[in-house]
Order: sequence, then structure tokens, then C-alpha cells
Amino acid sequence: MDWMQEIDGYCERLSPDYWAEPINAVTNAAFLIAAWIMWRRVRGQEMPLAMVLIALLAIIGIGSFLFHTHAQVWAAIADTTPIALFILVYIFAVNRDVWRMSPAYALGGTMLFFPYVIATIPLFRLVPGLGGSAGYAPVPLLILIYALLLRNREPQVAREMSIGALILISSIAFRALDAPICGQFSMGTHFIWHILNAITLGWMIEVYRRVVLRKRAADSLISKLQTGGVRGLRS
Repeated sequence: MDWMQEIDGYCERLSPDYWAEPINAVTNAAFLIAAWIMWRRVRGQEMPLAMVLIALLAIIGIGSFLFHTHAQVWAAIADTTPIALFILVYIFAVNRDVWRMSPAYALGGTMLFFPYVIATIPLFRLVPGLGGSAGYAPVPLLILIYALLLRNREPQVAREMSIGALILISSIAFRALDAPICGQFSMGTHFIWHILNAITLGWMIEVYRRVVLRKRAADSLISKLQTGGVRGLRS
């Protein structure tokens, strides 16, 4: 593999220069802003997995910036790796804290993401106009599957996840439109993918934060009721 091989995959890039994609590069600040907002919302609440997701969100912005400036194979890996890690950590968090699986089962369920992706990406590649964005399409579908399965058990979580999926679908649509409309819009639309994707990831962290807080409140209430019941029996 040639790690330094140049990659020209976006409408805005017209040369191999460092700042050949200024809008695509600068809009990665959206990921850092989203990470900062979520860090402020999560700090002090003892949510280590949420903090891991926030760190990965910031790293996604850095990796994407490197890719849209250097535009080489190594930078593409720096771009996509933290995205994959974010997805895996998030699935584990939902399995553990929404479905209340044991850590072992939550991890096992997370590993099912790999055969799921292998099975679905070829199907999405058949969708006209989706092109290179087919690799991302299984993610909003998976979120909607989770939302559907949770609609009775956790209706609020299902609604919140559905919102995230819809934003991500819009984000992927703009990513896919980058090349087709390049002749009419020289800037392309990839930068909108950055902005909407940052909103999506920040929102999904917020969904998880709310889940944990509701879970703690419910557990605290149950504990108080049980303690009160024991005291009542003693009296």
C-alpha cells in the first residue's frame, strides 16, 4: 500500500495543494464544537462511555481535517478509523445501558455489526446515486432498527434515535450529492455532510446521556421504595 498516494474524491478539490479543500477542511470545526458542547453537558456526571464518545467525536474532526488537507491514504485512514470506533462504542453503550445487557453480551452484540455491514453494504451499492456513501448507509438503518425494537420498551429513546437517524440520512444524501452537482455548484456539498454529521453524533451522545440519567433516576426511585418498604415492615 502506498500510504502517500494522493486521493481526489471531492468536488472542491482541484489540485493536490494543502488548502485545495478550504471549506471541507474548515467545516470540520463542527465536530470540535459539538464535542465541546457535549463535554460541557456530560462533565461531572460520571459517564465514562459518554466521555469516550466525546473524545472520539473530537478525533473525528481532527482526522477529517487531515484528510481534506493532505488527501492521502494515511489521512483517509485517520479519517475513517475514529468514525468506526465511535459506532462500535455507541452500539456497546446502547446494548449495555438501554437493553441492560451484561458487558459480555453487550460486546457480543456489538461484534454483530461486522457481519451486518458485510451483508448490507452490497445492497446499498445497488441504490442509484449513493455511490461511495453506501458504506455509511447501514448506520442510519441500524439506528432505525434499534428504534423500532425499542418503541414499546423505551418509546422516548426510540423517538430520539429516529431523529438522529433522519439527520444522518440527510447528511449522507448531501455527501452523495457532492459529485453529481459539482458542475452546477463548484464548492460541492460535502461540507454539509460535515455539519450535519457533527450534529448527528452530538445528538446521539445526548440521547445516551439522557438514557443514563433516566436509568439512574429510576434505579434511585426503586431503591428508595425498597428501603421504605423494609422500614415499613420493621415498624
